[in-house]
Amino acid sequence: MSASVPLARRAAAEAVGTAALVAVVVGSGIQASELTRDIGVQLLANSLATVFGLGVLIALLGSVSGAHFNPVVTLAAWFAGRRTADGPGPREVAAYVPAQIAGAIAGAVLADAMFARPLVHWSAHDRSAGHLWLGEVVATAGLVWLVLGLARAGRAQSAPVAVASYIGAAYWFTSSTSFANPAVTIGRAFTDTFAGIAPSSVAPFLVAQLGGAGLGLVLVAVTFGRPTPTAGDEGVVPHGERQLPSPARPARPAEESTVSS
Repeated sequence: MSASVPLARRAAAEAVGTAALVAVVVGSGIQASELTRDIGVQLLANSLATVFGLGVLIALLGSVSGAHFNPVVTLAAWFAGRRTADGPGPREVAAYVPAQIAGAIAGAVLADAMFARPLVHWSAHDRSAGHLWLGEVVATAGLVWLVLGLARAGRAQSAPVAVASYIGAAYWFTSSTSFANPAVTIGRAFTDTFAGIAPSSVAPFLVAQLGGAGLGLVLVAVTFGRPTPTAGDEGVVPHGERQLPSPARPARPAEESTVSS
């Protein structure tokens, strides 16, 4: 079968996928903090759960919506492909970004509900510091560089492993623990748990992430040059229009693990 996936279905996949991602991030943080007082062990458990969850979600939904789960990925893909029609158009952007934000909030509420926490309890975890903002710039730039670079190189099928691995590494090598995702950042403000972020810290994080996305686009242009067609690739992809694989063919092995955590 080779029919374009309807936009409504793609937007729904982005909403549900982002919700699941945030539920993994927040839920694993709650679980870890209940099992141990060691902050290092808590972060290790949280990062491992995020790596595995993200990989699964990209492998599952990549062929439906491109598995962006992240407004900066959607916006960067639109900007990079606006002259070549090799990226999402304005309609996709307008549908994806609100879906991602709504999904992120729903995922945080769901995680709180699963652990008998208040459904909405604004986080008191202040993350307002220049070195944390720099960490977000670096984390987001690397993510955009990776996602668009894989597509430019015709290796988008490697996204589940590559993107999940990058996010897992960035949990540890960036000072901010790599939110790298405006939707996830907003969603995590709704939970006063290990993974939360105070509402007052959200806006600077969003600015840093947008700046990081711009830097990531520069890195893509410098290292990969002009975009080339990547028809047939699956995983995290810049284009919103994907072709469904034929059910008569054996499934391509999925080896990956967003966003955007």
